[in-house]
Amino acid sequence: MTTLRILLLLCGILGLSGCSSRVPGGAGRPAAFTNPILPGDFPDPSVTRIGRSYWVSATSSNWAPAFPLLKSDNLRDWTLVGHVFPDSLPSWADAYFWAPEISQEGRKTYVYYTARRKDGILCVAVASADSPAGPYHDHGPLIGQAAGSIDGFPVRDEKGELYLVWKEDGNSRNQPTPIWAQRMNEERTALLGAPVELFRNDSPWEGSLIEGVAMVRHAGWLYAFYAGNGCCGAGCTYALGIARARTLRGPWQKYSGNPVLTGNDTWKCPGHGTPVQYGGRWFLLHHAYHAGSQQYVGRQGVLTEFTWGSDGWPVFPARGMEAGTSADPLPVRDDFTGEALAPGWQWPLGKRPRARLQEGSLVLGAEPEGALLVRPTLAATYSATTQVQLWQLTAGARAGLVALGSPENAVSVTVGEGRVQVWQRSQGRETLLSEAPLPTAATVRLRLQARAGSWFRFDWSSDDGQNWQPLGSREADGQQLPAWDGGIRVGLLVSGPREASARFSDFQLN
Repeated sequence: MTTLRILLLLCGILGLSGCSSRVPGGAGRPAAFTNPILPGDFPDPSVTRIGRSYWVSATSSNWAPAFPLLKSDNLRDWTLVGHVFPDSLPSWADAYFWAPEISQEGRKTYVYYTARRKDGILCVAVASADSPAGPYHDHGPLIGQAAGSIDGFPVRDEKGELYLVWKEDGNSRNQPTPIWAQRMNEERTALLGAPVELFRNDSPWEGSLIEGVAMVRHAGWLYAFYAGNGCCGAGCTYALGIARARTLRGPWQKYSGNPVLTGNDTWKCPGHGTPVQYGGRWFLLHHAYHAGSQQYVGRQGVLTEFTWGSDGWPVFPARGMEAGTSADPLPVRDDFTGEALAPGWQWPLGKRPRARLQEGSLVLGAEPEGALLVRPTLAATYSATTQVQLWQLTAGARAGLVALGSPENAVSVTVGEGRVQVWQRSQGRETLLSEAPLPTAATVRLRLQARAGSWFRFDWSSDDGQNWQPLGSREADGQQLPAWDGGIRVGLLVSGPREASARFSDFQLN
């Protein structure tokens, strides 16, 4: 019996969570990769190996569909194949869908995730499926402490007993952030016994919190990879630490060389990831901000290789994320052909737009506060265009392009009632920045151009982009757009009475 078969047999006997991603795998050496391997807003990525493929999910926060599911055979090239909750949300939750942890055990795929219960408490919950692509059945919350419980991770202890590890969100109340472990039943529906604290934030570099624990066994030790300090925004201070113990309940020892991964000239504030093997090598898939786009694009998925030192501790590159150049983002184009909306479109949680494809165009129903269909941005400088079919624009509707961090904070260019207009929305309050009359035409093409993530210009054309007319003499300021936990989206907007609608011929982002 080969060593690999023995390892797989032991994994099956002990039922080690995520075991499929922690035994040698992959054909030969992994292909060269360029970060980000997950371009765009992919915070808190989790990866596991299932069969011959790798599966990833990531935080979707307040955007739907909730929790993307991506598949790869080489850790480099990823395809979006679905979502954990593609159509409706679990009935108990209403916001902040964070930190999904995907794992395989036996013939079941599990996703442990964070969401806000309708009473306002952050909880760790779990959903399961017979296939990693779904459909997923939600089992509901497992733990929701008064300060909040987030970042759940499953692990079996040295006796084969199943545990949930999570962070108590004490920083929300200016308190410490203990990392807890508690036994869980095999059905993943309830915790058993009493929790035990593993460790907490007690080192200066960790600041007000530690979180995002992912565990792996190596050479007789259980290693915890965790993040510390401030995750998000221009002033982020995130970094990666390591702790280890012989047994799950401890005692736990933090590495004296922490933090083991910090930012460099290209990637800032790395953290919250999952270790994974490919071709006999070890990698950490985690998020980081690109220095050239920071919070405007959001936390992108970055792959960093590490080795094991003679003292047993993981060794990360001295200069951090060594594959540090940023890949040029691929352009996005949707001509709205086919029978269903293409993967990758998003909308605010609980506000799925009334959208349908018809005769090679997209018909989008209006909402008084604006119906949205958007995509994550991939760089700080980009251009988005669309064509609005004016002859199909219902009276009372405004339709066009929008860039936003949330529905309350946006800039947009729209057409309607014979005018083309630029709008700025701040904290839900809308201001008209500039406008111009439209000539009689069947269609109008709109263009939104972003510079340095936060400065926007707008143009329109009545001859399908052969000649562009600028709107406004100054750039619109979008520094307030990003949400604290996510990047800017760009896409389509229709506002007006619910009986109104607009028709779009295409959408391009490059």
